[in-house]
Amino acid sequence: MSTNAILFDQSLCIGCKACEQACQSEHDQRLHTVTKLDHESFTWVEDLGDKHFIRHLCMNCVHPTCVSVCPVASLQKNELGPVTWEADRCIGCRYCMMACPFEIPTYEWYEVNPRIRKCDMCVHRVVEGFPTACASICPTGATNYGDHNDMLKEAHRRIKANPGAYSGQVYGEHEAGGTAVLMLLAKDPAASNLPANVPTEELPELTWTVLEKLPQIIPIWGVFLGGMSWLTSRKNEISAGSKEDDHE
Repeated sequence: MSTNAILFDQSLCIGCKACEQACQSEHDQRLHTVTKLDHESFTWVEDLGDKHFIRHLCMNCVHPTCVSVCPVASLQKNELGPVTWEADRCIGCRYCMMACPFEIPTYEWYEVNPRIRKCDMCVHRVVEGFPTACASICPTGATNYGDHNDMLKEAHRRIKANPGAYSGQVYGEHEAGGTAVLMLLAKDPAASNLPANVPTEELPELTWTVLEKLPQIIPIWGVFLGGMSWLTSRKNEISAGSKEDDHE
């Protein structure tokens, strides 16, 4: 089974925001105007002015740092490309938010049982062989979905065929060791309001390089995680009990 990718071509985006609406519908969210990524906005089309737009969404890294720092394996990398989150495992530590080089995951701060929220590349669709909702709805072909290698080859083909239309790089080809979201930029990353200095190394390798030097924290870490897990379970029990009382 091959890894897939989303290819976004900034030169073709007209800012129609159809991808935003398709994403909201696909994830059973209220239809709303998006002004930033948040707990109910997994993609955002930002107007950069001068008829240039940029999509913001989880880059679904090939080797995700969020997965490597999650102490309970709540975040996982699907072999098709998406990075997914499992509520039953999460202890709410939010290390994934701090570790992400693209500053993507958001948190439901005001919910009783808050969740980590972000684009999951429509994992429920792609495992069935369908493209992401955003790729399906895009009217100009600015967002495409397919085999990762094919998307990368297509990106370089477009640059070679029309070099004046692009900044000369495929954003996501090397950033953080590579991502499952590739971007053909007409403006460079900084001008497109994207993180411009993301290391090209696979960041989990850097994470483990630090952790392996700190063996003395492991016993403390185990106790901490056990306590956090107990607190989370207890919170859920209390919440469930409150709901039962309300129905009596």
